[in-house]
Amino acid sequence: MTATRPDDPHAPLPPSLPTDTPFRLLVEAVEDYAIFLLDAYGRVATWNNGARRIKGYDASEIVGRHFSVFYPPDAIAARKPQQELEMAARAGRVEDEGWRIRKDGSRFWANVVVTALHDPQGTLIGFAKITRDMTDRLRLAELQHARELSAHVQSALENERASISRELHDDLGQQLAALKMQVSILRTGAADAHVVQQALAQIDTIIGSVRRISAGLRPPVLDDLGLFAAIDWLVCDFRRRFDLAIRLDIDGDEDGLDTAASTSIFRLVQEALTNVVRHAHASEVRISIVCARSRCILTIEDDGRGADITRARPDGTFGLLGMGERVRQLGGAIEFRSAPGEGFSIRADIPLPGPARDEP
Repeated sequence: MTATRPDDPHAPLPPSLPTDTPFRLLVEAVEDYAIFLLDAYGRVATWNNGARRIKGYDASEIVGRHFSVFYPPDAIAARKPQQELEMAARAGRVEDEGWRIRKDGSRFWANVVVTALHDPQGTLIGFAKITRDMTDRLRLAELQHARELSAHVQSALENERASISRELHDDLGQQLAALKMQVSILRTGAADAHVVQQALAQIDTIIGSVRRISAGLRPPVLDDLGLFAAIDWLVCDFRRRFDLAIRLDIDGDEDGLDTAASTSIFRLVQEALTNVVRHAHASEVRISIVCARSRCILTIEDDGRGADITRARPDGTFGLLGMGERVRQLGGAIEFRSAPGEGFSIRADIPLPGPARDEP
């Protein structure tokens, strides 16, 4: 097999590349796919009607030019066109999806298949390239994602309202009823010091419940002392309430975190710990937060029963969807890793809007 040189647009066109066969008439008539040949160096050798419709070039404008003209600048800088030809030459075929560029500079989402072509002696003589415009399908997937996210937001809102309602009715409601009875005894004048002490204790309990419900909605420590203190408070609260072993490691500083980023990171940890309590049956959780230079890396791992996250709509999917959307709005990336019996891992990489800092 002859090595390809796709980065050399001035190399001569291999004379053995087939460009005129009876099958060519059929290929030229196809309009839903861009089907064309490249020489061994990546230069366009043929051009069909589908390629003209999808990419915007007439044959006279594109034949002889290197196919990297269809790629965005960042992909060219990363040598993606050359790598695709090299992979196709080695494996025989390569398939990829990504953004491509039309003649007018507009972008479209493409599914691309590149197949290596060889002569009877096994010498590489070129490549067949098939491109399909998948932009409409991508937009449909994004619309479906937006619908799912909207449903998740509405569901989360209703669940939060129901939770607050239960807290007010079952906790505060009963405590206030008990306090009313004690106050009634005080009004009769038959109360002793013990009843007064009970009433005062009941008031302290009610105040504690109000603070707990309020902190569940948004902890004051997040606004007063910052993200790291709020995370520490949250971890201590879960340890106490659920007898859960949680190891917390925080490195760096939070100067570059604005209010939106701090709130989102706090909610990520809160949602993850809630999922652990509800679904994981874990004995230990490890949380790491490293804020360095222009990024904040959040890692949450548990040793619970795990889940098959490849299945459609597994337990906790809406929670994961909400986490992903929080990170996406901050311009970051999030990764979930899990398998049945192997625990659950979350890693979020969030850019910081503040000034760059040294590594901790």
